[in-house]
Amino acid sequence: MAYVIAEPCIGTKDNSCTEVCPVDCIHPTPDEPDYDKVEQLYIDPEECIDCDACVEACPVDAIFAEDQIPDEWSKFVDVNVNYFQNA
Repeated sequence: MAYVIAEPCIGTKDNSCTEVCPVDCIHPTPDEPDYDKVEQLYIDPEECIDCDACVEACPVDAIFAEDQIPDEWSKFVDVNVNYFQNA
């Protein structure tokens, strides 16, 4: 199980979560070329170690455990996966 970034991140892209992630699984970072082209940040489910650090750091409460994401944002599980599959 991985963590998922959902709708509250759209338009915010606060980088607090990227700064605390011990495995750098949240992308894009401000240094990556597609940072300005996307509307939110994404968690790579293959790299995420379920440490929970990003959840506490997120100022807009946009990060959820995959099995705890609210129903209205369940599509963001696939949104996060698809970002890395299409990269």
